[in-house]
Amino acid sequence: MSVDIGTFSEMSTPAQQVRLVLLHDRQGKVLALLPPSRMLDLTSVAKLYGRELQATRVDDARRFFTQPGLQTEAGQAKLLSLPLLLDSSLGEAPLRCNELHSGLCFTLSSVPTHDQVSRGQVSCDPATSGMGSAGLDDATVITRAVERFTSLRVQQRLEDTLGLPGLSQTMRKIVMLRSDPEAGVDELVPVVKLDPSLSAQVMGWASSPYYAAPGRVRSIEDAIIRVLGFDLVINLALGVAMGQVLRLPEDTPRGTVPYWEQAVYTATLSEKLARSIPLERRPRPGLAYLAGLLHNFGYLVLGHLFPPHFSRLSRHIEANPQLEQSLIEQEVLHVTREQVGGWLLESWKLPAEVSVAVRYQHEPGFEGEHAEYARLLYLASRLLRQHGMSAGPAGPLPDEVMQELGLQQADLEQAMLVLKADAEGLSQLSDLFSGSVS
Repeated sequence: MSVDIGTFSEMSTPAQQVRLVLLHDRQGKVLALLPPSRMLDLTSVAKLYGRELQATRVDDARRFFTQPGLQTEAGQAKLLSLPLLLDSSLGEAPLRCNELHSGLCFTLSSVPTHDQVSRGQVSCDPATSGMGSAGLDDATVITRAVERFTSLRVQQRLEDTLGLPGLSQTMRKIVMLRSDPEAGVDELVPVVKLDPSLSAQVMGWASSPYYAAPGRVRSIEDAIIRVLGFDLVINLALGVAMGQVLRLPEDTPRGTVPYWEQAVYTATLSEKLARSIPLERRPRPGLAYLAGLLHNFGYLVLGHLFPPHFSRLSRHIEANPQLEQSLIEQEVLHVTREQVGGWLLESWKLPAEVSVAVRYQHEPGFEGEHAEYARLLYLASRLLRQHGMSAGPAGPLPDEVMQELGLQQADLEQAMLVLKADAEGLSQLSDLFSGSVS
C-alpha cells in the first residue's frame, strides 16, 4: 500500500471519493471507508464485524485527524494500519479519502490489504429507503412504523394509540386564539391570568435581558401589551405547551445544538426573514416564528414513540453527519420527524401554515398551499447550519427558493448578522424554555 497526497491531475485514473469514519468501542478504534453519498449502517457493521461500534465524538475526531503527523504520507500510512472496514461498494484504487470534521484529504494509490482489513456491505443508499412508502399518506406511514417497531397495534384513532397526553384547557384556548384572526390582547390576557404557570412564564419572558423592557414589568397586562405583544405570547406559550406534552429524549446525538436553543434561533431567524419579504407577498411573521419554534417538534415525538430504537438512531446520525437526518430516520425507523410532527400539529388543529411548514421544511420544491412558510424554514435552517447554529449538513442556498420568496442574498446576510448579534440574549431566552420544560 502507498499513500499519495498528490492532486487528481497526477493520477492516471480518476479517483473515487471515499469518506473516512472513525469508530470505536472498548476494544479500540476502527476506521470505516465508504462512498460519501451512502449511509454507514451500524447494524450491518455489528453483524459483519461482531462489535457494537459507534462514531467518535465530533471534537475527538477533529483532534485525532488534525494531528500534525497525519498531514504526512508516513502518518497516513500508519492511520490505515488501523483495523479497517471497507464497504463492498468501493471500487479499486485510486481512492480519494476525506474526513468531514477535520478536512483531512489524501489519495490512496492502492487498497490496503493487511490482515485487519474487512470488506463487506456496511452502508446503504438512503435515497431508496423511503420508496416503499411512496404515495402513502403520513398517517399510514406513521401507523406502519409504530406497528413495526413497537408492540402497539394501532386503534381506530392513531392519536389514541400513541399515548400522548392532551393539551391543557388553557392551551386549547391558546390554540383557538392563535387560529382566530380577530383575536387580540383583550381575549388573551384573561386566559393567561387563569393559568399560574403560564402567567409566571410570561412575566419571566418579559423580564428577560433579550427583550430589555424599559422599567419594571409590573403585571400580565404590562408584559403582554408593553413588552411582548399578542403574537409573541401566543407563540411562546404554544412552544412551551408542545414541549411539556413530550419530554426531551435523553440519548440525543452528541455534539449537536441543544433543542431549545436551535428552536429559538430558527424561530427568530424565520420571523426576521419573513419581515424582509416585500409587503405585498409577506407571510405572517408571527406564524413564521411559531413554525420555527416548532420545526423540530417531531423529534420529540420520535423519542416518545420509539424509545428502544432512539439510541440507535442517535448513533447513526453521529456516524453520517453529511446526510439529512430525515434520510437516516427513514432508513432506521421508516418514518421521519417531519411526518410525525406535521401530522400531530395538524391533528391538534394548529394553524395550517405551521403544520405545512413543519411537514415540508426540507422540500423546497413543495408547491402546495402555504409553501412560503416551508421555504422560510428551509432557508432559516440552512443559514443556521452554515454558521454552526443548527444541526444537519450545511449546503448552498438555492437561488430559486430566495426568488420565490422575494428575498435577496443581502436580506439573508443582514438577518443573520442581527441574529448573531442577539445570540447571547437568545440563548438566555432558550434557557427559560429549558427551565420550564423537562
